Amino acid sequence: MNVELPSLDDVRRAQDRLARLLTPTPLVRSEWLSALTSAEIFLKLESLQPTRSFKIRGAFNALLALRDRLGSERPTVVTASAGNHGRALAHAAAALGFPAIVFTPSTAPETKKSAIRRSGAELRDESADYDEAEQKSRAYAKNGGTTYVSSYNDRDVIAGAGTAALEIVEQCPSFDVLVVPLGGGGLLSGLATAIRGLNLKAQVVGVECEASTAFTASLARGAITEITPGATIADGLSGNLEKGSLTFELVRQHVDRVVTVSEADLLSAIRLLAEHDHLIAEGAGAAASAAVMTKLIVSPGQRAIVMLSGGNIDLATFTSAVSKAESPHGLANFVRGATTNRQ
Repeated sequence: MNVELPSLDDVRRAQDRLARLLTPTPLVRSEWLSALTSAEIFLKLESLQPTRSFKIRGAFNALLALRDRLGSERPTVVTASAGNHGRALAHAAAALGFPAIVFTPSTAPETKKSAIRRSGAELRDESADYDEAEQKSRAYAKNGGTTYVSSYNDRDVIAGAGTAALEIVEQCPSFDVLVVPLGGGGLLSGLATAIRGLNLKAQVVGVECEASTAFTASLARGAITEITPGATIADGLSGNLEKGSLTFELVRQHVDRVVTVSEADLLSAIRLLAEHDHLIAEGAGAAASAAVMTKLIVSPGQRAIVMLSGGNIDLATFTSAVSKAESPHGLANFVRGATTNRQ
């Protein structure tokens, strides 16, 4: 590729920038997932970030890097988002003095859109889906003399996301598997870049939703491939990859495996995370837990880190998800019995 890919040094520079703004998120043991898999399962709680998702890492790092390059100049920053990146960029822009415009689908969760407005950013939520929002935001940035900040295809955004891996290694120096939700690939790319840069032997697994499998299709073909995304509760994982995305090459180089989870898997994970860990996860945030539940990607006796990447879910959507969730193969009864026996 002609564009230089982000490296461990970029992630470390991002960590230095973010140290004054963000505190490490907790890494906690999930008793029910550990019991279910006969393994040691730890959840990295990015849902406890100030904007309730990992996206704040990349947003802050991108704007801090932009400030370093431009000095006192503060151009308007523009982005497209399913919600979380937009919320994070709006928050970071307000903190650092940048005007911001965020394009989202009209169907983006209201909790995310309301937070974007509260941060003072201009919200444009007329698009039918994420792909249209991305097209409109890029056209606006090109014609308006503003600065575009991609939610995933940006060196500084990727490096910012990768700082979570440095925290994980400090919190748990030895682990066998890292499981990560996969949409545009910013989080997975950043984490995998750091893990491989540190020469760790852990297996890195990405998790897509069955309704939107841009990476599965692209990796199979060996090139970025357009798909038709379907409806999913994991709105943060839905959409196509833009041409030439850095994340495709990073995932191809550094990630061991990509798996998919169904809508039923996602609903069950949302419910069981709330029931047993007392944690609120949005659809995308629950994807890695759903994969650990159903895909046999963690072997007995292994230690795995599972990214709970976000918790921005409307109350009505959460209530509906919990009520609709059906635990596959009697999973809820198994978990309930397993955790009860451990008490």
